[in-house]
Amino acid sequence: MARLLSQSDVEKLVTMKDIVEILDKTYRGMGEGTVVNPAKGTLDLGESGPYPPYHADINSMPAYVGWVDTAGIKWAGGWMDNPAQGLPYVSAIIVLVNPRNGIFTGVMDGTLITNLRTGAQTAVALKYLYPGRKSLSVGLFGAGVQGRTQTRAIAELFAIDELKVYDTFPEAARKFAADMESAVSGKITICSEPQQAAEGDAVITVTHAKDGFFKKEWFAPGTVLFPMGSYKECQDEALLSADSIVVDHVAQCLHRGALKDLAEAGRITESSISATLGELAAGKKRITSSPSSRILCIPIGTGAMDVAAAAVVLQRAEERNIGRTFDFAV
Repeated sequence: MARLLSQSDVEKLVTMKDIVEILDKTYRGMGEGTVVNPAKGTLDLGESGPYPPYHADINSMPAYVGWVDTAGIKWAGGWMDNPAQGLPYVSAIIVLVNPRNGIFTGVMDGTLITNLRTGAQTAVALKYLYPGRKSLSVGLFGAGVQGRTQTRAIAELFAIDELKVYDTFPEAARKFAADMESAVSGKITICSEPQQAAEGDAVITVTHAKDGFFKKEWFAPGTVLFPMGSYKECQDEALLSADSIVVDHVAQCLHRGALKDLAEAGRITESSISATLGELAAGKKRITSSPSSRILCIPIGTGAMDVAAAAVVLQRAEERNIGRTFDFAV
């Protein structure tokens, strides 16, 4: 019997603090070799081509995670036209299976887990890139859902001394500042010009931009830059100016996201990657920020994070009898 869980069910069963801890364990498993995570595959539904005309793409993200002994897949995508219709941009579902016998154990909404774990990826990365630090300053591009989850996740591990936020829609930035006041211990500054937000120990871009707006001269020494958007947020020369590059999944990061164009041009290769987050979490490598270094960190997102989070959610749902069951074999 599989347990079916809606987004409201999932929301009752997991917190951002939980997700940060789950991701930390899963990165460690990736570094230790107890996670199996193929690169995600993409079905283009018109996001980058003329047909079909839906301005969307959807990813298949399978994984096995040893510490929860669960296999699964997330089927998730983004629909560019949805916000204008009052619909969510991200749509996702997660399916879990018992790896010993192939019995499907859970099917649940994946949108909330996707949003939470994307923010938590940054927070866990910062834990290893700024070891021992209790507080950080943050620059943020994008005041939407992902801007909020990035902020909430970082606040689980660090006091945020100052957060500078820029959004192309000033009203969105103002609403973000009001909503995030309780999560940020220091000051929230709404920036009128994008360059103003490119200041902080961590600078995060979570936008739909495709024009490479983030310039090389904005990438200051002493900064960890996180280009988290799906498209092209940073100029190539900004990315190439990094002293170290840290990723979550080497093969995946060379074929999508911020490094895709440079990898296709042969300007960045596997040998350009300094470390994975799994290697940092497992203690196999050490890369830390310094006042003179520029670190580029790209946790593009892996199915392992979704499967691990969903496995914990499913276990709690079974313990509390939340959701309903369904027998697919009947």
